[in-house]
Amino acid sequence: MEPPESVTSKRSETLYESSEGQQEGHHAVEPTSNSSNGNSPNSSSSTPGSKEVSNSANSSESSGSPVVSVVKEIVELVVVTLVLLIVIRFALAEARYIPSSSMEPTLQINDRLLVEKVSHHIGKPIQRGDILVFYPPPIEMGGQDLKNDPLTVLGRLTGLPFLPYEPAFIKRVVGLPGDHIRIQKGEGVYINGQLLDESSYAKETPNYDRNVLGDIGGPSSTGKMIRPFGDEARANDPIIVPAGHLFMMGDNRNNSEDSHVWGFLPQDRVIGRACLLFWRWIAPPRFPHIPEE
Repeated sequence: MEPPESVTSKRSETLYESSEGQQEGHHAVEPTSNSSNGNSPNSSSSTPGSKEVSNSANSSESSGSPVVSVVKEIVELVVVTLVLLIVIRFALAEARYIPSSSMEPTLQINDRLLVEKVSHHIGKPIQRGDILVFYPPPIEMGGQDLKNDPLTVLGRLTGLPFLPYEPAFIKRVVGLPGDHIRIQKGEGVYINGQLLDESSYAKETPNYDRNVLGDIGGPSSTGKMIRPFGDEARANDPIIVPAGHLFMMGDNRNNSEDSHVWGFLPQDRVIGRACLLFWRWIAPPRFPHIPEE
């Protein structure tokens, strides 16, 4: 907001013309010895006038200053709040909630958890078994990628609810770069020929097979059937995680839209690691009904 224009007073000296020539004009500029007592009419009239103009200027400025100060404080508060939100969410951590059952039994619907980002910024390598929050590949969202949309970027950085946002997924890291993945129905996930022990977190064994790239596919979150590697040139290739990518799966294997549907996840779409579950709704215990006597 631009500051209000300041009031500037200009004094103009007027030479009075009379039949006596320049005498009165001379008295207005330089008082003579007869007016040395300071009671010259021109000098006495000019001083109060200048004070009146100055007082009116000060009153105008003082009347506008409260509004300016209030607006300035509001702007400063908004800017400081936005900067703090961006610094905290980008560099430190952010809170998320679980909207689906894809990570059951580890995470339940409406769980609140903290997603830390410090380890990502300091270059801590991602390990198998890590639970990550990430933006899914565009193919999962109907081909729409909001990565560079200005409003979406602002919503992503600040987390303000009235701004657009990208849906975020939460899954477990199963495959790292270079891993050969094979999923066997009723058995589990094989990594480089070895069956992965997931008894501590997986809800059940998968009811689908994924042996080659052409097997990857299924209904996306938009309801559209997708096959990211449906071309004949790669359909029969083994499922090997490329460099800079991950293979992600939900613990609820048969109710999770993950890498067995949309393929590999680029690591630059990772938001952070789930590190702390700080809120979970626990239903009150049910007591048996006692009939009245």
